[in-house]
Amino acid sequence: MPKMKTHKATAKRVKLTSTGKVIRERAFGNHMLSKKSKSRKRTINTPALVTGNVAKNIKRALGVK
Repeated sequence: MPKMKTHKATAKRVKLTSTGKVIRERAFGNHMLSKKSKSRKRTINTPALVTGNVAKNIKRALGVK
């Protein structure tokens, strides 16, 4: 059986923590920022955890369990 290949598009978008959690960046932070509130822009700037079956699928795409 050959080695599993990493899905590179997924690997560029998410990161695994040392405990195995999946971290992603938030959307909507590139342009038209003047109409967005300061608190909304701060929230956009912080990373988010991916949970549930989506995280399971991402780990499978990355070749981690």
